[in-house]
Amino acid sequence: MKVFNLCLWHVIRRSIFQLPAQDGTNRRFLIMPYKVITCRTLVLSPWLDKDTSPSATKKLDLDGWKDVMRSPLQEEPNERASESEEGSHLAATRDLVEMWRLSGKVIPENISEEELKILMECPTKSSKKKYLKFLAKKEVLKKAKKEKLEKQKEAKKELRLKAKENFDGGLKNTFLLKFWSRSEDTIYNWRAAQSLIFGQPLVFDMAYENYMARREMENAVKQLMESEGVNRRALDPFHLHYCNLEVGSQYHKEFIKRYGEAWDNLFVTVTEKAHVEIFPRDQLVYLTADSPNVMKTFDHDKIYIIGSIVDKSIQTGVSFARAKRLKLATARLPLDTYLQWSEGAKNLTLDQMMRILLTVKDTGDWKEALQFVPQRKHAGFIETVSYSKHQIDTWKKTRRYDKMASQENACKPFTPNFSKREVKKRW
Repeated sequence: MKVFNLCLWHVIRRSIFQLPAQDGTNRRFLIMPYKVITCRTLVLSPWLDKDTSPSATKKLDLDGWKDVMRSPLQEEPNERASESEEGSHLAATRDLVEMWRLSGKVIPENISEEELKILMECPTKSSKKKYLKFLAKKEVLKKAKKEKLEKQKEAKKELRLKAKENFDGGLKNTFLLKFWSRSEDTIYNWRAAQSLIFGQPLVFDMAYENYMARREMENAVKQLMESEGVNRRALDPFHLHYCNLEVGSQYHKEFIKRYGEAWDNLFVTVTEKAHVEIFPRDQLVYLTADSPNVMKTFDHDKIYIIGSIVDKSIQTGVSFARAKRLKLATARLPLDTYLQWSEGAKNLTLDQMMRILLTVKDTGDWKEALQFVPQRKHAGFIETVSYSKHQIDTWKKTRRYDKMASQENACKPFTPNFSKREVKKRW
């Protein structure tokens, strides 16, 4: 073993090494590994007696030796370097926040590590200041809400004390049976559990994470939580499916952050698979505002898909293009048929879509279902019974013409103030 270690040391130090022979002479040999070694194996066979057996030769696999020696030495420093760099960036961001706080900027009192990481990802100084201002306003609202809840608790305690003082020991004479909130929750949960077996599926497509900013994604999660609550309280709830929801994605992290431990107890099917892998294509209908097909009646045999996207900039055609790529049937709500909706994008929030679909599923009446469309988006309902389709179309055209004329009349009083030079520029 000593001879082996000595030989290995001399091979590394120089290509000429010295081995003692029996006659006492020193013989030198030039070893050239790149010519001798063909299979990446170093053969160390000292010059010994002729009687030495061939089993004494020892082999060392260079590839395996390099993998064993280099892998821990390379990975650990890289991980430590990345952790140290991230820690240094977070420390620098904290120092920047403290400096802005001392200079009088609008800064929240408490900032979590997650918020610091989001702040660190902001590209410009103005975006960082805006995000800190948003966090400060959010903190003020939280404090006000907390104070309001504490006041309400104190008021309830005072009412209970007064009720105990005025209580004479007799029972109230009433024929009404009191239901507690926990019994209502039990009924709602039982209906939601039944919908997992017998309910009509309704799919929320979660494949739009890359199309939204962080605030838009958080707003989408809020709307999905509201939709789940509305569905759970319905008489005949849907069987909700959250498809294309990857574990560890921003969507998934936001859900866990808001739901907490209740996320694992929801009566919702969450899967990373796409809806086309779970349901047959001929039953799927993608609901999108850009579809040319109008949804006239609610089909209880179809499986409707809603794109889980919230875009303040209104990216038209995103969900419609995705449905076309997947070769799915599309449909849109009959907003033009029942509402005086001449202009503007016909995009609704996810909870509004849920309320509309639940109502039209139970009643079949579009007029009752479209009551959940905000009144700021339209000018009222159209009486389709007393007017024909041709009359409604002409009325919409005249309404659009009147609106354009009113806009032109609003601009006319400012025309005399224009100079000749500006008029020439126009021409």
